[in-house]
Amino acid sequence: MTITTSKQLPSLAQLPETYLIELSKFGAISLSGEEQSKYLQGQVTCDVNSSTESSLLIGAHCDAKGKVFSVFRLINRSSAHLLLQPTASIESSLKELKKFGVFAKVTIDLTENLSFMALVGKQASTLLQQEYSQVPDSLTPVVQIGSTSLVYLCGEQPRYIIIDEQVTITALSEKLALPMYSQSVWDLLEISQGFPILTAKTSGHYVPQMLNLQAINGISFTKGCYLGQETVARMQYLGKNKRALFCLSSQLEQPFQPDDVIEKQLGDNWRKAGDTLASYQADDGSCVIQAVLANDGDLPLMRVASQADSVVTNQTLPYTLVAE
Repeated sequence: MTITTSKQLPSLAQLPETYLIELSKFGAISLSGEEQSKYLQGQVTCDVNSSTESSLLIGAHCDAKGKVFSVFRLINRSSAHLLLQPTASIESSLKELKKFGVFAKVTIDLTENLSFMALVGKQASTLLQQEYSQVPDSLTPVVQIGSTSLVYLCGEQPRYIIIDEQVTITALSEKLALPMYSQSVWDLLEISQGFPILTAKTSGHYVPQMLNLQAINGISFTKGCYLGQETVARMQYLGKNKRALFCLSSQLEQPFQPDDVIEKQLGDNWRKAGDTLASYQADDGSCVIQAVLANDGDLPLMRVASQADSVVTNQTLPYTLVAE
């Protein structure tokens, strides 16, 4: 039996109760070696020293000015640190990590022998319990069963990332026999949950607080020095940051394009409201957009510039921003 990835693009309300997502555009940077933790601790925003075999950390890798190369989820697998993230944000981060890694006893590579799949929905935990002796949860978010890593992500819909070689992932997907969607649906979930999605184009443009990293436990303010730490601390304690990550929605007549601009109304005029990071448009025309906008009060009336009759509204995220 072969599972075919659906070409359908459903809205959140149209998704089935439980389903799979083929994470074909997902990858990881691997750090291993005697000084892997020491080195990574000085490079990223999360407290690597608190990482264990069963923990899941969110973090960002910044340049010296505090601009984010990539946002990742950190797990441990086979005695290595894995920085899980979309492949689109890996290149610049990997290059910078390798540049400074030559001075430490650490091996930094792109994982090429692992595949990724997500199991999402109400019955996800029950289905995994039928296949594995232990299933991760909020207290133990990462579990290693043989060659398989299982990662639990909390949210409105339980999500599990399953990591193994492709042959094992394929066999599991065939056994589960659930609807399989493309990674676009993963983007829909990430946007709705307020988890930043960076690409090669948007890498290196934003400090962590502009991506709401402080609100999703992606920054440790007690760990000590790391690359870009001075800028991140100044943004937090001096209230210098005036932008934030938003989830926007609209019903559109035409496809939303990567270069489309979100505009805000100022009197009788329209001006660019901010930057678009990612978007997902369902087959019914409903569209969600991840954008970095000014965070200085109530949002004004907004639209997609290329579709003048459109109305863009702000959607509530599942967390609140820490007061600057």
